[in-house]
Amino acid sequence: MAQGQSLQPDFTPEDADHFDRMVLFQARLVKAFQEAGVPIVAGTDAGTSGVVPGFSLHDELELLVAAGLTPREALAAATRLPAVWLGVDQERGTIEIGKAADLVLLDADPLADIANTRRIHGVMLNGRWLDRATLDAMLLDLAAWNTANKDRFTWPPKR
Repeated sequence: MAQGQSLQPDFTPEDADHFDRMVLFQARLVKAFQEAGVPIVAGTDAGTSGVVPGFSLHDELELLVAAGLTPREALAAATRLPAVWLGVDQERGTIEIGKAADLVLLDADPLADIANTRRIHGVMLNGRWLDRATLDAMLLDLAAWNTANKDRFTWPPKR
């Protein structure tokens, strides 16, 4: 799909302008909140149409950096700060002795470029190493499930 095109046939250029202004306003809000010391927690819109957990988090991290956060601050918004907010920071959210060790190993430094969070080499999950090939197979299974089940999640429901 080309930039500026929409899946919505009634989406007008005025709608696009409105969404552009909304995104700019939200970026200014994020930066103002961050400067005021308000904790920024990433990943809070899961369940919203078009927001696929995991995939959309990479987009969100990039948007946070574009709004003025450093890559380190954006990473904290996706790791340490959600654990604090949820009251589970004694068990997870940072890499420390005695905490859950669910980790993502990257092929490049996300502090140099936050887009490097997309360069996943493997994942340690519940003490089990998932290499790139395993992750790719899991993603194919998820895509197949999504394709087989997506009609159940349309509105209005198909009968």
